[in-house]
Amino acid sequence: MSKLSKKFCPGPTSRRDFLKMGTLGLSGLSLADFLKVKAAAGPGFDDPDTSVIYVWLPGGPPHMETFDMKPDAPADYRGIFNPIATNVDGISVCELMPRLAGVADRYNLIRSIAHNFGDHGGGHKRFMTGRVPQTPTNTVNDAPAVGSIVSKWFERRDVGIPNYICNAPNGRHGIDVFAMGSAYLGPSYAPFTVPGNPEDKDFEVKNVAISKEVEDRLGDRTALLTGFDRLRRDIDQTGLMGAQDHFHQKAVSLITSERTRNAFDLSQESDELRNKYGRHCWGQRALLARRLVEAGSKFVTMVMENPYKSGVEWLKNGTYNWDSHAVNCHLFDDAKVRLPILDRAIATLIEDLYDRGLDKKVLLVVTGEFGRTPRISVTKGSQTGVDQPGRDHWPQAMSVLVSGGGMRTGQVVGSTNSKGEHPHERPLTPNDFWATIYRHLGINIAHEYPDYSGRPMPILPFGMPISELT
Repeated sequence: MSKLSKKFCPGPTSRRDFLKMGTLGLSGLSLADFLKVKAAAGPGFDDPDTSVIYVWLPGGPPHMETFDMKPDAPADYRGIFNPIATNVDGISVCELMPRLAGVADRYNLIRSIAHNFGDHGGGHKRFMTGRVPQTPTNTVNDAPAVGSIVSKWFERRDVGIPNYICNAPNGRHGIDVFAMGSAYLGPSYAPFTVPGNPEDKDFEVKNVAISKEVEDRLGDRTALLTGFDRLRRDIDQTGLMGAQDHFHQKAVSLITSERTRNAFDLSQESDELRNKYGRHCWGQRALLARRLVEAGSKFVTMVMENPYKSGVEWLKNGTYNWDSHAVNCHLFDDAKVRLPILDRAIATLIEDLYDRGLDKKVLLVVTGEFGRTPRISVTKGSQTGVDQPGRDHWPQAMSVLVSGGGMRTGQVVGSTNSKGEHPHERPLTPNDFWATIYRHLGINIAHEYPDYSGRPMPILPFGMPISELT
């Protein structure tokens, strides 16, 4: 098993301490203090009506079982699945994703992004930050994740909902699990993290991911949000809202606003639509993402890691994430479970964004940190004890799906060679991808923020927007 697959992130604070902190639970710097800094900086920034939904598939999805199939490659490369035609001539996807085949005119496939970091930690940092990490392993960022850059750029923006939100599985929601740390920007620019499965009946908006500094200050473990309704009720009954200064009021207002509460309330959606997405953690995360960007959030990350949730039976030869080494899972049996669920969730999200007229505002991204080895390996499974097929880490080739964002769609950008080993046409890097995302959001990649030593660091050190995605 990989180091990442072993890495898991493991009582309440008083209402007075919560209001004193005024924090989203991700840093020692209070949200109230942050708002004071923001106000002192004054107005004057562009706020284009744009946002990003970033669907993260940690572990590395197999490009040759999804969007870059090679039916003419040797048998030990091509695998057992067949490509199927889409509604765009010349574009094919895996037979396990028929719904995505039906909406190919509404997305693009990038098949030629590559980098050099084959460890999960290095791959996460390389892809999440748009920078070459200082170390090839571990997931503690030495540069800010892109979502944190977005949060910093739009720090003066206040529409009643956090600008940067992440929903991840319980126990996998720490910012260092997937290299989502804000590094030298400071912890107040880390995501507003909401752990759990939106399909669970007891799902609530809470945040238990606090820093050690905050934990020491409070003297106990804390849950800074124990549910919007309870917090608002307590505040109203005691009158503490009126007792706080302007910035504390604004801090509490942000995280208890009707807009935020409503955005997280999936019960406002029809059963028909929820069923269309799939009554499953991935489907409901996709629906939640649409609601959050529709409500005004700028950058929403949804982690789609473990498909064996919401009543899906666990396969003995399956694995919880996309890390499809033969020792972890039977590549093909596991794909038969996870790919149809992904297919349903993402295809419905694409249709929903277009049906609601959000296809210009919202840029949807579906990716992991790298692809998988083109050549299939066979190893005895740790759970099954029998030989089974798998693929190992492969940063030299990967596929990324992008939809919306006002782009021309129905395209394939770049290609890999006949065995899916490396870019053949239009070689690209993660930085070209991120330059495209920043362009959509109206962020100047040449702008600089100081690092820990005070040295100015550009938002993106290199990379050019992908011209086909205009």
